[in-house]
Amino acid sequence: MVRRAWLGLFLALTFLPLYWMVNMSLRTNQEIVSGFRLVPLDPTLANYRTIFTNPSWYGGYLNSLTYVAINTVLSVAVALPAAYAFSRYRFLGDKHLFFWLLTNRMSPAAVFLLPFLELYSSVGLFDTPLAVALAHTLFNVPLAVWILEGFMSGVPREIDETAYLDGFSFPRFFMRIFLPLVRTGVGVTAFFCFMFSWAELLFARTLTVVDAKPIAATMTRTVSAAGMDWGVLAAAGTLTLVPGGLVIWFVRNYIAKGFALGRV
Repeated sequence: MVRRAWLGLFLALTFLPLYWMVNMSLRTNQEIVSGFRLVPLDPTLANYRTIFTNPSWYGGYLNSLTYVAINTVLSVAVALPAAYAFSRYRFLGDKHLFFWLLTNRMSPAAVFLLPFLELYSSVGLFDTPLAVALAHTLFNVPLAVWILEGFMSGVPREIDETAYLDGFSFPRFFMRIFLPLVRTGVGVTAFFCFMFSWAELLFARTLTVVDAKPIAATMTRTVSAAGMDWGVLAAAGTLTLVPGGLVIWFVRNYIAKGFALGRV
């Protein structure tokens, strides 16, 4: 009973902020600032209607989903051959190169902000979803390589040698035999790439202005002459949880196996 009580308290404290955000999203600004209520007095969907009818709001969601999807695909596609090379071959400076990749993940994003801003402005990529997606690969590719290398190292080398003896070319072996063996690692890697790219704000806000402005940047601009629009901001925050929840639902089994293998 004591353990269940502690578990119930933990779950209540965990879901309380989420409940309160949903609660605020169903109330008007006047009701939100009028006083404390656990349940909305007069629930309304006007805040959600504002998001789905205002181009600056739903456009922000589309922009965010676009660059996050591009970044996830690019990061995993680049990391797969790199992780395979680190797990199967030994070459001069391999450990130093692997450590250098991880240092990019450790560096503050602000260090790379000005070079990215100058580069994208000169080549015409500024204020595009591709610009943010490419900037996020600086951090997600090292993470993806690190995760995938652990999974690939757990696959016996004898499988590679047997496939070559059977006449498999490397692309055919990699796609038909090796990749299915590490699909758990691919799922875990895609999850973390998605989450880090979806939650990142500094690059997403600085490298975009109007056309590719993401939802994270839009949510920071809800102050008007009338004050903070708390209801719309809460509705936007609630909707930002939906993509992450869907990703967790689809890769939940992969994440559990990834933690069990001790790599993430």
